[in-house]
Amino acid sequence: MKCIAFDIGDKRIGIAVSDPFGTMALPLETYFRKNFNKDIAYLCDIAKKNYAEVIVCGLPLNFDGTKSEQTLKTESFVEELKKHTEIPIVFEDERFTTMEARRILIEGNVRREDRKSVIDKVAASYILDGYLQKQKNKEN
Repeated sequence: MKCIAFDIGDKRIGIAVSDPFGTMALPLETYFRKNFNKDIAYLCDIAKKNYAEVIVCGLPLNFDGTKSEQTLKTESFVEELKKHTEIPIVFEDERFTTMEARRILIEGNVRREDRKSVIDKVAASYILDGYLQKQKNKEN
C-alpha cells in the first residue's frame, strides 16, 4: 500500500512517501506554507500524484500524551484536509520524531543552516515509518 505522510507545522510541512510496497519511508520534500487554501490544494495534489492510498498525519502530542495547542491546530487542519480528498487520513503519534531527525542530521554532519530545510521531511519519514511498522505488526 502506497502511503504519504505529512509533518504539519505552522511554517513548513514535511512530506515523506513509502515505497510502492509500503515497507520503507522515504523523505520527499519540505513544503513552505503559503496560505490555507494553497496549502490544502498542494497536499491533496501531491498525495494524488504519488498515488497515495493513505495519508498519515503526525499528531504532535505532549510528552505525557496529552493534547497541546499545536495538537488542536493540526487536528483542525486535518479536518479541513479531509473535506478536500477522498484518500483516507490517519494520525500517527509524532512525539520525538523531530528530535530524532535532528539527531540524525547532526550525526550526519549536516550544517545547521541546511538542517532547517530538511528536518521536516526527515521527521515526516519517521512518522511514516512508525505507521508502516504498526501495519506490518498487524499482519504478523
